[in-house]
Amino acid sequence: MPIRVVDVIDILLVGLLIHQVHRLARGTIAGKIFLGLLSIYLIYWIARTARMQLLATLLSQFMGVSTLAVVILFQYEIRKLLSLLGTALALGSRQLLASHVWPKKKHESASNITAIVEAARTLGEHNTGALIVLSNYADLEFYTESGDLLGGVVSKRLLLAIFHKQSPLHDGAAIIYQDKIVAVRCILPVTEQQKLSTQFGLRHRAAMGMSELTDTLVLVVSEETSQISVARRGTLQHNLSAKALRAAINDYLHRY
Repeated sequence: MPIRVVDVIDILLVGLLIHQVHRLARGTIAGKIFLGLLSIYLIYWIARTARMQLLATLLSQFMGVSTLAVVILFQYEIRKLLSLLGTALALGSRQLLASHVWPKKKHESASNITAIVEAARTLGEHNTGALIVLSNYADLEFYTESGDLLGGVVSKRLLLAIFHKQSPLHDGAAIIYQDKIVAVRCILPVTEQQKLSTQFGLRHRAAMGMSELTDTLVLVVSEETSQISVARRGTLQHNLSAKALRAAINDYLHRY
């Protein structure tokens, strides 16, 4: 039977899907489960090809419930994959509209970026921990509802007041959207990546988890080391200078 072009495309798409799922699950317990499932499927294929009736029958029973098992075991990775696909489609359509219909708009002024950078530097100098989420287009209502709504204009003094160690608002994350600190004390999802260094605490893991599931830039000030980090798209940049932090924020907010 000749190989059709559609067959090649079919194989490439399946390979791409498997690669993407493995990339998302890599470094987590689900990643090991994923490799285990692939091994079982391979053994089943060999048993069926070699006509090993007993083994093939036993494994076929497992195949019958494997779809449900995959959904249960990989619910976090599936949610993350769908979130990434939805974000990519939303950003692609938004970028197309922005370039052809609406003029480009900078949601954050230079003064607001300066306020964030200076607040982070001051918090670090005083070994005060902080977790700040910057959102360019989404209001993140699901996450803001987990905290206390604020709606204050971004300023250095306000950020310092929020994350002061004696402040009742310093726990959790502050979410900034369109020049406003929308909410504080927000609960963020925690990453399941096992490869993250043990030197990083809960704030860093929450920053990673948020950046994996949403199109945000998450800023972390370490209470223990006073170092500044940012997480974006599941990647953590550690020990940034004020200049590097400003560049990272500018790159995120003004990329379109």
